[in-house]
Amino acid sequence: MLLGAAAGAGALALGAGPLATPAEAASFIKGADISWLPQMEATGYYWNNSAGVRQDLFAILKAYGITAVSLRTWVNPSSDPGNGHCSIEETAQLAQRAKNAGMQVLVGFHFGDTWNSVGVQNPPADWAAMNYSQMLDAMYDYVYHSCNVIKYYGVTPAWVKIGNETNSGICKPIGSVGRPDQMTGLLNAAYDMSKHVFPSTPVLVHLAQPQNLDSIQNFLNAYRDNDGKWDITGLSSYAQGGNVSGVLANMQTIQTSYGKPVMQVEYGGPVGKPTQVRDSLPAFITGLKGFGGLGTFFWEPEGYPSFNSYNSSAWDETTRRPTAALDGFLDV
Repeated sequence: MLLGAAAGAGALALGAGPLATPAEAASFIKGADISWLPQMEATGYYWNNSAGVRQDLFAILKAYGITAVSLRTWVNPSSDPGNGHCSIEETAQLAQRAKNAGMQVLVGFHFGDTWNSVGVQNPPADWAAMNYSQMLDAMYDYVYHSCNVIKYYGVTPAWVKIGNETNSGICKPIGSVGRPDQMTGLLNAAYDMSKHVFPSTPVLVHLAQPQNLDSIQNFLNAYRDNDGKWDITGLSSYAQGGNVSGVLANMQTIQTSYGKPVMQVEYGGPVGKPTQVRDSLPAFITGLKGFGGLGTFFWEPEGYPSFNSYNSSAWDETTRRPTAALDGFLDV
């Protein structure tokens, strides 16, 4: 990979240096997490394109140059539309639909029954009373089974993400970052089973808030020093405006320091400030391209606030049309 400075908006922040080759820039992934899609459709939601014509969501996204989708999966989720679903069976069915629409698929394991994120890393309820050895066996079984369900639906993911914003570890307290040997053991089990089923699919670890470089380094140092396995470092950042350049600088530091390409697996911003979100998106894309970053995913652009009060999507609920935010994908 090339580890030179960012082009365009990122170049001022990151300094001069070799740019990504045209081939690398052309292969940059533009993606979106659309895990809410089936539940939203089932409750009557739909989407218009920019001309105001109702259309399949995949077709609308492809018109913005989006070629990949990210899909999360939970172990034993509830039936709650916003905070449940996303079982491996449902995720595999949506992955098949994405494949049939000509999209690449990133499958993301949360290793919980609902949201795990930078502040919360709860194990599935069925794992909560397990000791480390038992949880390790459960991890092997779960990821092996899940990957085979995806394979059964005819999908080979372009990427598999083991954990979601795991700065503090996974399945706490057993897999806490403060128990780095156990944290690494669990994640390596997930890595190994993913590779067993999909040998050629790169595996990501996923960390949040790259503006806090110490938090990222704390995890990655512990993981690396305990022989953790990963191919790509996934990062969440919703930075806007003047904050983007500093985050890009940290992303480049992370890539250079650990020798793994980075991918921005979450991006978004206030649905009521679409031009701000639009303008920050190409700044990220240009900066990431410049130092060999792999891609940027917009998180749940199809969401509507009335569905579950999520206010960082990219669709206008009144017109059902995309907001200007998605135009950021067209600007680079």
